[in-house]
Amino acid sequence: MDVKRKAFVAMAGNIGAGKTTAAKLISQEFGFELFDEPVIDNRFLKDYYADMQRWSFTLQLEFLMRRAEHHELIRTVPKSCVQDRSLYEDPEIFAKYLHGLGNMDDRELDLYFEYFHRLNRDLPRPDLIFMLEVPDVKILLDRIRKRGRKEEGGIDVAFLSGLNAYYSTFPQVCRRKHGIPIYQISVAETDIRTPEGRRDFLQQVEAAFKECAIL
Repeated sequence: MDVKRKAFVAMAGNIGAGKTTAAKLISQEFGFELFDEPVIDNRFLKDYYADMQRWSFTLQLEFLMRRAEHHELIRTVPKSCVQDRSLYEDPEIFAKYLHGLGNMDDRELDLYFEYFHRLNRDLPRPDLIFMLEVPDVKILLDRIRKRGRKEEGGIDVAFLSGLNAYYSTFPQVCRRKHGIPIYQISVAETDIRTPEGRRDFLQQVEAAFKECAIL
């Protein structure tokens, strides 16, 4: 399915919501260049899950740098692009949440936001963010367990619930603070890996693209 112009879309959603699968579906269906979330090769992820208080600031800075690099590359790619997890979740959800838990102190949070504002100043913004919603964190935890990443073995319901609380305000933050349209898709009862779920998801994506004049 052809797009009218070069578009940049990003995925958002809690851990285990299905962002990677969704981004791949958009890439395959609409011919978008896929920018995977830099998780597998992240040099601090294992340390972070072993000792969040020690490594939270370092991990968030690493993610910020890698995602900023994605935005810079996306500017140069001639075709439309889809990013697995948006840049804006890092400051608006993860950094604030980790600070609230006491895993980043005030100085670290302030320094993190200094980096974010400096880097974000000249970066291209997504035309649209898709946020995958799963209110029941037990579903998220089950999906995390099934995919079996060793580093995520310590994630529990309480941690995911805290993230979901921040995600509940994320659409409003994106629209009002960052000026980015956001399209919310419930995937709690839908498995987008099945033919039916895939079809339903792509229909919603197509509708959002038409609204934003991407298709």
